[in-house]
Amino acid sequence: MSAKPAQPSLADYSHRVRLAVRWGDMDALGHVNNVKFFTYDEQVRLQYFDAIAAIQTDFWQGSGIILAKLGCDFLQQLRYPATLDIGLRISRLGRSSLDTEAAMFEGERLVAVTRGTLVWFDYRQQKPAPIPEAVRELIRGREVLPPQEATA
Repeated sequence: MSAKPAQPSLADYSHRVRLAVRWGDMDALGHVNNVKFFTYDEQVRLQYFDAIAAIQTDFWQGSGIILAKLGCDFLQQLRYPATLDIGLRISRLGRSSLDTEAAMFEGERLVAVTRGTLVWFDYRQQKPAPIPEAVRELIRGREVLPPQEATA
């Protein structure tokens, strides 16, 4: 039996975004549709990487990230109207991949946590590539909780 991850706090995240839930985000049951949490994750994740795009001029054209995996723990229902405070962090830095975690709060109430894996990708060669050291340093420097990294 694996240990359950610790419940995140908004203080664990230096990158935070506030998003308003839209009426159209709801489903026939009257709560926010599960698919919308993946859209919220995408918006916050892309904003996180805007800082990297600012230092790497060919980001998105020469190399950058691609999404390999994304999952969500749906913890509580969310209904309109609502405002979400979403924190995103890099929880692991590998050679060519990194893991993300985004926690979504309505006030103090944690409603969902997404966890994903991104791959650093060379778009010209169409294959994974090592994460550049400048990108690693930027990530290390902005995280409240240091990402796990291989020691070898």
